[in-house]
Amino acid sequence: MKRLAFILILLVTLLNNLNAQERWNKEKADAWYAKHDWITGANFIPSTAINQLEMWQENSFDPETIDRELGYAEGIGFNTMRVYLHSLAYKADPKGFKNRVDTYLKLAAKHKIKTIFVIFDDVWDAKPEMGKQRAPKPGVHNSGWMQDPGYPASNEMATSTELKKYVQDIIRTFKDDDRVLFWDLYNEPGNSGKKTESLPLLKNVFAWAREINPSQPLSAGLWDWSFTELNAYQAQHSDIITYHDYEDPEWHRRVIQLLKSHDRPMICTEYMARTRNNRFSNTLPMLAEYNIGAINWGLVNGKTNTIYAWDTPIESGEEPLEWFHDIFRKDGTPYRNDEVNLIKKLNLEYSK
Repeated sequence: MKRLAFILILLVTLLNNLNAQERWNKEKADAWYAKHDWITGANFIPSTAINQLEMWQENSFDPETIDRELGYAEGIGFNTMRVYLHSLAYKADPKGFKNRVDTYLKLAAKHKIKTIFVIFDDVWDAKPEMGKQRAPKPGVHNSGWMQDPGYPASNEMATSTELKKYVQDIIRTFKDDDRVLFWDLYNEPGNSGKKTESLPLLKNVFAWAREINPSQPLSAGLWDWSFTELNAYQAQHSDIITYHDYEDPEWHRRVIQLLKSHDRPMICTEYMARTRNNRFSNTLPMLAEYNIGAINWGLVNGKTNTIYAWDTPIESGEEPLEWFHDIFRKDGTPYRNDEVNLIKKLNLEYSK
């Protein structure tokens, strides 16, 4: 009898572990989404940081600026920020890194803001290095942003115990923390010409996160509609559907209608590029109409230089006629008052 009881307990434990590693069902995802006000906010990095490493390294971590600039976000009714982490900052100082993440979360909570944390990233510089980060190139969009883990590291380390430890330690530490809205496991996998080379790491980061079984949902945003294999994996393994869209409203509406076929809560985790006719005025009301979370790129004009468009640098560094991203100047003055008034209005109208 004792042996039978032991076997039954073992089977139940195995079944629970298997269930814990499965994608959330629709009912659980819908219930999670229904608990929150309409999710609106921005991708956030303090204006004093050129990239994720400068944000998170001990000697350049800047809680004073973070506090002030999150206050700008609170002032227009934003309730969510999407924030990139970096595995090199963790590797250099795991305990200190997690303490700084907790400090950030305390500051965000002070401003009634929840956080989406991004784990890996395939965009921009493929050779991230710790230490003092380079100065911004005048007039160049995101001239110092770093991939994580980089290239060829994203291939060579796809199965590494080092990356697994990083992912699982971070998620385990904050797995039941209601200041974390959800985990965005991989930003734009396949970017920078990698395409399906990123699939092994994408699969593993989902597997590593599922083993921890956080209380928050997992996702990885769709962003390039030609990446059939990556898109299928991301959509089929994400608890909620997240995506990026920098196109005009007509195209964006078609994307929404197609993604609605997944019958899951949806959040647009990157949008708003003024010179591509993707603006607050024509996109934010549409996202509100469809009850889709809305996270634009950029809060404060700073060292990332994202007021400049991706492919049209201004060598002189003078301010462009029209900003590409971002909402505020460093002193908290809005770039456009009509935009912040619209954001405030919609946030108030669609909050519970």
